Amino acid sequence: MRITAGDVAALERGVALLGSGGGGDTVTAAVLLRRLLADGRALDVSPVAGLAPSARVVPIGVVGATAAFTEKLPGGDEFASAVAAIERWTGEHADALMSIEIGGLNGLLPLVVADQLGLGYVDADLSGRGLPRLDQFSVAATGRGVAPAALAEPGGQVVVLAAGSDVVIERGTRAFLASSGGWAAFALAPIPAGELAACSVGGTTSGALALGRRVLAVGESPPREALEAALAGSVLARGRVIEVARHPGPGRHGSPGFGRGSVTLADHRDGALLRVEMENEYLLALRDGAPVASTPDVLSVLDHRTGVPVSCDAIRAGVEVDVVRLAAAEFWTDPRRLPVLQPRAYGIDCDPVGFP
Repeated sequence: MRITAGDVAALERGVALLGSGGGGDTVTAAVLLRRLLADGRALDVSPVAGLAPSARVVPIGVVGATAAFTEKLPGGDEFASAVAAIERWTGEHADALMSIEIGGLNGLLPLVVADQLGLGYVDADLSGRGLPRLDQFSVAATGRGVAPAALAEPGGQVVVLAAGSDVVIERGTRAFLASSGGWAAFALAPIPAGELAACSVGGTTSGALALGRRVLAVGESPPREALEAALAGSVLARGRVIEVARHPGPGRHGSPGFGRGSVTLADHRDGALLRVEMENEYLLALRDGAPVASTPDVLSVLDHRTGVPVSCDAIRAGVEVDVVRLAAAEFWTDPRRLPVLQPRAYGIDCDPVGFP
């Protein structure tokens, strides 16, 4: 698959939808990608099956507060430093890159980095959507593990978290970010391409591009049926946001947690109240108090007029929105992996909706 400048708008819309209200602002990364693809340039994206089994693929992305990324822009060396650090530590050279997360900012920026470093790019990621924690990556869900991992922050610090459980690596990463400016470039150990199919979510870049193309094709304020067809999903409600509540997260082991909140709107069709519980992403939808959709399915809130996804930190009362549901990647429907992304993984005492 080749990505050209004419594909950026569709790819940006697709990754924003898959961010499920999180994943960070895509605008800056889209600008960088358009600049890279100016003058008729194109980027090649290879399917996992198209790589030699021995090829080494390094997952990369931005971790931390993505809002800080737009305020404290990269100097340009962060990803090169992170990849070089993980190569030195493992003794393995990177042949290609892939994203840690297709949802949001990380659905676009790794494409730019791959070109800058002269490496191939793989049509797969470790999430299949937007995720808040490293211990929820597909490599964690399959038992491969996150460690070792390298982080490089804009001030020049480079750290390798050499060993530890997935939870320990997550905790260590957050501690580093809290003392180093809020965000960092992140790289995991190279994965042989022959092992990727078992520990990653395949076809996510091409899938996001196709999704974005379909959604853009139906235009602004489309009929419900047209939007559902474009999403290959469902519209849970269409109406005006009447309340947004936010409060600190519960935390674990005495440490602060991610902020929590909820969004409530009245469905124009029948007046039913839809409440959407959120953390970094939208997690659970309840219609008149009854659960109707949940993670691992992707819940997204769209501005009704423009169709642009509205993030959890930007949603406000008074906005006309569509709340939509997209099916989870097949990877996450496996009963062995479902506990990683079910509502209880976020501290919500509810069974996943629509799953066994």
